[in-house]
Formats: sequence, C-alpha cells, structure tokens
Amino acid sequence: MRTYRTNSGPFVERPFYPETDIEAICTDELSKLNLLPDQPQPIRIDRFIEKRFVTPTYEDLGDGILGLTRFSKDGVSAVVVSSRLDAQGSKVSERRIRTTLGHEGGHGLLHTHLFVLATAKQSLFGDFSDPKKPKVLCRDTQYSGQWWEVQANLATGSLLMPRRLVEAAIGPYLTAQGLLGFKTLKAGDKSRAERELAEVFDVNPVVARIRIDQLYPEVNTGQLTL
Repeated sequence: MRTYRTNSGPFVERPFYPETDIEAICTDELSKLNLLPDQPQPIRIDRFIEKRFVTPTYEDLGDGILGLTRFSKDGVSAVVVSSRLDAQGSKVSERRIRTTLGHEGGHGLLHTHLFVLATAKQSLFGDFSDPKKPKVLCRDTQYSGQWWEVQANLATGSLLMPRRLVEAAIGPYLTAQGLLGFKTLKAGDKSRAERELAEVFDVNPVVARIRIDQLYPEVNTGQLTL
C-alpha cells in the first residue's frame, strides 16, 4: 500500500491499494481466521466480522442506510447493519446483509489506520470527535465514486467471493487465452456464470455480476478476459 497527500475527501492522506493487494489482504485475513474454505461455498462473513473486529449489531439507521462502521483510537468499535433489512426476512434482504457486512469489513481492513493515526480532517459522516456518530456509512444509493467506497466495494467482492473459489465455481465456463493462459469467460456464458456464483456464494445476482466484471472485464475481441 502507498499513500499520498490529497486536498479532497475526508483525510489528509489517501491510501492506494492495487486490486491485487486488496485481494491478497482479504484472502489472507480469511485464511488467518480459518474462514477460507477449500471449495466454493458461502463465506461466513458474519463470523469473520465477529472474529476479526466486533460482533455485528442491528439498529434502525434510517432511510437509505444499510450499515455503518464506527471507529475509535483502538480500531473498529462497532459494525452496525440496518434492522430494516433484518426485518424483511427475505432471501434478497439476507443476502444484502451479507454484502453490507462485507462492505463494512472492507472499511475495517483498509481504512482503520486512518482513524487510529488520527489523520482525518473530518469524518465520513458528521463530527469526528463525537464517538456516538457513525464514521463510515454504506448507503442504498448511488455515490459519486469516493475512493474509500470504491476500495470497500472491491474488498466486498474479495471477501464474499475469493478469486480462487470463483475460478473453481465457474471453471466449466472458463478457457485459457493467449500464450500466458489467462482465464477468459465467453460473453455468452456470463449470465450462467452469474447465476452459479449467486447460488454458490449466497449473494444477490448483481453482486456476482460486479465480481465477474472485475475479474473478467470485456475486451474488444468480444470475449471477457482477465
């Protein structure tokens, strides 16, 4: 990880993580806690948050907020999920809870040091000096590409669908491409691969789609390549 000073955003320093570093961080953290399975299956993300940070709690966070992470000088002090999601009790909402926990776990892994080192100019929400106020929120709305949210979203995919397990799950749809044997996914197989990942990893299809687009982006040849 590298950092550089910035005049935009909530911090005086902005960390830069290559996608490969985020993948490695998430995989290593899951492995350390014995939560990285050998075969494709749902990641126990709630257990990961509990063992790595704190036991997740549920609160009414208001409209449009799915979850939040609170920080203290000692690190992550709370991970909160919207009780409205929990109350819905549907398969879609249960999977959104999993995604929210993954997102907040991403903030915890990638951004805790910014708060611990007190480099914040202001919090990501409200007064940084007030411990009762949330610090990082996961909103159920479009955001304008803030770097901390982009990084947390990348970590969400890596935590819920580790790359090695993704390749094992959709192996029948992948082919080797070029001299280096990069894995590629044919455009015609994308929908089937999305459905496979959604079921195997217990995520909503849109989350599987985003992960596939990250690992196998479209190229001009009409194929998807890594």
